[in-house]
Amino acid sequence: MSHRLMLLDTASLYFRAFYGVPDTIRRADGTPVNAVRGLLDMIARLTTDYEATHLIACWDDDWRPQWRVDLIPSYKSHRVAEVVAGAPDIEVVPDALETQIPMIRRVLELAGIAVVGATEHEADDVVGTYASQAGLPVDVVTGDRDLFQVVSDDRGVRVIYTARGMKNLEVVTDAVIVGKYRVLPEQYADYAILRGDTSDGLPGVAGIGEKTAASLLGEYGTLAMLLEAATDPGSGLSASVRSKLAAATDYLEVAPTVVNVVRDLSLPTLEEAGAQLDPVAGDSRAELERLASEWNLGGSVKRLLEALDRRD
Repeated sequence: MSHRLMLLDTASLYFRAFYGVPDTIRRADGTPVNAVRGLLDMIARLTTDYEATHLIACWDDDWRPQWRVDLIPSYKSHRVAEVVAGAPDIEVVPDALETQIPMIRRVLELAGIAVVGATEHEADDVVGTYASQAGLPVDVVTGDRDLFQVVSDDRGVRVIYTARGMKNLEVVTDAVIVGKYRVLPEQYADYAILRGDTSDGLPGVAGIGEKTAASLLGEYGTLAMLLEAATDPGSGLSASVRSKLAAATDYLEVAPTVVNVVRDLSLPTLEEAGAQLDPVAGDSRAELERLASEWNLGGSVKRLLEALDRRD
């Protein structure tokens, strides 16, 4: 089997699991385990169907880094439950999901699945770094379009897009992005900056929508080259677009830093992280099987173990 790395946008998946599996599924003490069950089933299916040999659960050590908020205060602001002076913002995470996150971490650890985060960075930045540096084919599993920017046929990087549910997964390649948005994957971040993205609190440039953003990038290539053309009287750019870009100067100066995923984090190598998928044996397997019973995880642990056993 040729090597293939799978990168999970983990929070995206456990949120989907939480809302997709009934929260009536609980441990004997009443603690819900629907997100744990759902995530394990996702991992079992995804690693099997897409023949992953290596897997990293990319983690949000900081889901809304202050350095991004400092540049664009509206960044993910709609997801903030409360703001406490001198304390980090708190994402809107239902209590019934919050209690399951330590369980998710424990089960992943016992299954030998690498979990990697980075201080003051989002999971997207971990994904961006591994996708850019892994040196082997990569499948990024996410429900967020902002990671379309890492897609690259040349480097063998695809996105397994979960927005329409696990029964309607979409494999996103260069051609899919061009077909949907009329931009190349490497232009997607600039496209999002121009047209805005309400899911991340990006205001965009007033008066520039999807079609105009795609058209401008098709003509000028990059946001930087478009802004250069806007200051060149002989560029042929319309007065209307020049005016719209000028009105958004402050935003356009900082947005690329916020929107582009970081690709050069200092992270463990695949070997150091323990990314290779192997059967679970010994005490770890026994503990997983015990927790499957104690935590009422049903067949999800069994299915995960079977998926990992295929790597033997």
